[in-house]
Amino acid sequence: MEPKAEGIDEKYYYKIGEAAKKIGVEPYVIRYWETEFSFLRPYKSKSSHRLYSKSDIEKLLLIKNYLYDKKFTIEGAKKAIRSKSSEENICNLYNSGGTDKLNASESGGSSLLKGVKDELESIKSLLSSRKTRN
Repeated sequence: MEPKAEGIDEKYYYKIGEAAKKIGVEPYVIRYWETEFSFLRPYKSKSSHRLYSKSDIEKLLLIKNYLYDKKFTIEGAKKAIRSKSSEENICNLYNSGGTDKLNASESGGSSLLKGVKDELESIKSLLSSRKTRN
């Protein structure tokens, strides 16, 4: 069950204090999460106030779910969210036009494959460095 921004009135933007109350954390926690999760970039007003959209609040709830409820580390939450995002992109591509689009897509499929390839290469180098030590 994914967290949803239920009970949020229909304002376009929320100040950091309002967003913090809605999700149940302190504002400094949200500011810290912004430094850790690159996809979390709220709009900043001319006076540099952070303004969060409903989408931003849903992202915050997702982060909170992974960190507080599922007890993930920051790194674990980043990986889980990246994986979830990649899976959703693939599903959306598949549902919007079949496997031809999936194979030809530069935005979703190839970036996922590049990520998998990079991860496999790092595992390979880690394993080969262990072999040379023994």
